[in-house]
Amino acid sequence: MNVAAARRRSVGRGGVGGKAIRGGKAKARNGATNGTHGATQNGGPPAVASQNGAKEKPPEGKDKGTAAAAAATATAPAPESYESDSSDQVSSSDEEERWKDPKLTNDVPSEYWHIQKLVKYMKAGNQTATIVALCCLKDHDLTTQMNQRAIQDCGGLEVLVNLLESNDMKCRLGALSVLSEISSNLDIRRAIVDLGGIPLLVQILSEPGRDLKIMAAETIANVAKVRLARKLVRKCNGIPRLVDLLDVNMNCLRSQRDQLSEEEREMLDMARAGARALWSLSESRHNKELMCKSGIVPLMGRLLKSVHIDVVVPTMGTIQQCASQANYQLAITTEGMIFDIVSHLTSDNLDLKRQCSSAIFKCASDKTASDMVRESGGLEPLVGIARDKTVRDNKQLLAAATGAIWKCAASEANVKKLDQLKAVQVLVQLLNDENEDVLTNVVGAISECVKYQNNREILRQCGGIPLLVNLLNMTHAPLLENIARTLKECASDPESMTLMEELDAIRLIWSLLKNSNPKVQAYAAWALCPCIENAKDSGELVRSFVGALELVVGLLKSRDNFVLSAVCAAIATIARDRENLSVLSDHKVIRMLADLVYTTDDLLREHLAAAIASCAPYSTNTQELGRLKTVTPIVGYMVSNNPRVHRTTAMALQKLSEDPQNCITMHQSGVVPFLLETVGSKDRELQEASAGCLQNIRKLALRAEELELCGE
Repeated sequence: MNVAAARRRSVGRGGVGGKAIRGGKAKARNGATNGTHGATQNGGPPAVASQNGAKEKPPEGKDKGTAAAAAATATAPAPESYESDSSDQVSSSDEEERWKDPKLTNDVPSEYWHIQKLVKYMKAGNQTATIVALCCLKDHDLTTQMNQRAIQDCGGLEVLVNLLESNDMKCRLGALSVLSEISSNLDIRRAIVDLGGIPLLVQILSEPGRDLKIMAAETIANVAKVRLARKLVRKCNGIPRLVDLLDVNMNCLRSQRDQLSEEEREMLDMARAGARALWSLSESRHNKELMCKSGIVPLMGRLLKSVHIDVVVPTMGTIQQCASQANYQLAITTEGMIFDIVSHLTSDNLDLKRQCSSAIFKCASDKTASDMVRESGGLEPLVGIARDKTVRDNKQLLAAATGAIWKCAASEANVKKLDQLKAVQVLVQLLNDENEDVLTNVVGAISECVKYQNNREILRQCGGIPLLVNLLNMTHAPLLENIARTLKECASDPESMTLMEELDAIRLIWSLLKNSNPKVQAYAAWALCPCIENAKDSGELVRSFVGALELVVGLLKSRDNFVLSAVCAAIATIARDRENLSVLSDHKVIRMLADLVYTTDDLLREHLAAAIASCAPYSTNTQELGRLKTVTPIVGYMVSNNPRVHRTTAMALQKLSEDPQNCITMHQSGVVPFLLETVGSKDRELQEASAGCLQNIRKLALRAEELELCGE
């Protein structure tokens, strides 16, 4: 297609594939009726008339480009009759009306009008004039909003998009060069999508010209930040073509740029542009899946070994975006990328450090990956980032690094290494940070470390517990979850527990049960168990909280099994105090526990049985549990493969067997074979509970035999 045809299509084009939405189509039509020189109501004329009727001179330093384009236009034959129509001339009244527009007359620089003149020459000129105008456009700073608006206001986007179909290589390259710069503007990105630019850009990726591919990929990298653009690139089969751009030989990646030939530099630039485009596209889940099928993983692994930071940064950005999916996490580990990711943690580029830390944060949940991080020396730079006070203002980097430490700390071997690096002391210093994401990750890392007694002591000695208790007043749900998990571990240390009581931490943890987030409720209930168990005079402490027991019982109405499990565990601990058990019984706890017995969730079964074992001995609770038909379902728990379920179930059955009617029901339900098996268990509590239940059943059977003999 020649340039004239491309210009004609800027007027009447209906869209690539016949489906593109034309947000700028009306402007293009106005450009045809009011003159193809771009004299729309929003556009500027070739020579701008001032308010006194004189013509304004073009801006200083731009005369040559405008004159060259004008000369090329003057020598060109009229392309078509409608392009030289009398409608091209702008009436003086239109000109005056435009100058009266306050939006354009207030603080509009002369460069605005000069750019609009260049767009006019692109529309009306021949091939040479178009190329000259494009070159002159590049002399302007196209990253400023006013200059971008100048192109958009006079219908320049339509011309640039249509030039992508031109047969002239220079015109296409010039148009792509301009589009790659102005597409940093959000409105222009959307306009390019609406004008059907995505299919044209994708099509260029299949052409042999490397310069064209580079500029097309750069433009896609900007435009693909729009959600619809990401979908269109996928639909137009653009992702496999972009993945192909990443295929660069290792020599190009390992050699400095000045040591490469011109062809190798172009290959490197293609890889960089392709990586940038795929980084933008990787925000879509469907795109990630297609990228994986297109074989992106080994190519990214190769690019990570590059010495060129401008290639590594977008590659690493794509990796960390994709690392949220399990298949990518496995691929990153199996491809050995962890070692390369760790090597870039020492880079001077803060953005690269952030991407690497974020990727480790997402992958290190897997034990193999977290071990690889330690083995490749990754914990040292991560702790170094957390320790470095110069990056405290870079919250994204700090959050990524502390998140990576958190996930790595799930491994005991990693915690030992973190202890050598004095990580807990470093993390405690960050508890004063104001960023919620940073605090969440810091407290998460501490929660993993304090599973070991030495770190609980370090946390207490560094003054970490008062800071953690203080944070209980925050509202960020993930942060509150991690605080509850940390304080749960601290409660097992007597000195830490004493300090928590002094700080009124138990009341604050209990108040988290009112939180609307189910996970916060669950972790708060789990934290209460060791707090109540280890507190001094815990029974009186619980009763001192107004409405506390009613709140706990009320949570048994939750539909979340994790919440129910935690609440049952808390009730099992609370009910050890007889007065508290009395209050719980008054709040109908037995009926509510009975409603849960048909669950198939092993975690809930374990703690529900424990709660029933603790609540059954009071008053007539044992008989009521039998009347509510809870015995047979509980006997069914013995078929579970979880030994912890067996232990608490046996404890519940022992308490329930104190009632003769329950013994009969158990016997009829076939509990005896299970108890005979568990009575030989190595778990002492399970042994004793099973033996106690069998004893009660046997006593009832003997009394029945005695009565039968007496009757005879």
